[in-house]
Amino acid sequence: MTDARYPQIKPTSGYGDPRIRSTGPGPGAGGETDPERSSMLSGRLALVLSILVGQLWAIGVGLNAWMMGNTAVAWWAAAFGVASFLVALWAWRLGERRDR
Repeated sequence: MTDARYPQIKPTSGYGDPRIRSTGPGPGAGGETDPERSSMLSGRLALVLSILVGQLWAIGVGLNAWMMGNTAVAWWAAAFGVASFLVALWAWRLGERRDR
């Protein structure tokens, strides 16, 4: 007498056995099932990524201005970077509250 759970299925049968239809967690596993939440996350991500692109642009402009000796523009670019970071943080935190 064997104490295997399914003694008629050999442990090496694998994919060739017709009684085994699928291996894995099933369809849709790991995907977002709520379309409203998914669209909200996508919108928030698009907003934060666009702010990130703006920050990269501001770093380039500010560094160029600093190297040319125009410190006023460099400080405005730095302030823009800090402000856009705070806006991105605010947008992420605001959406996080609604997620729960």
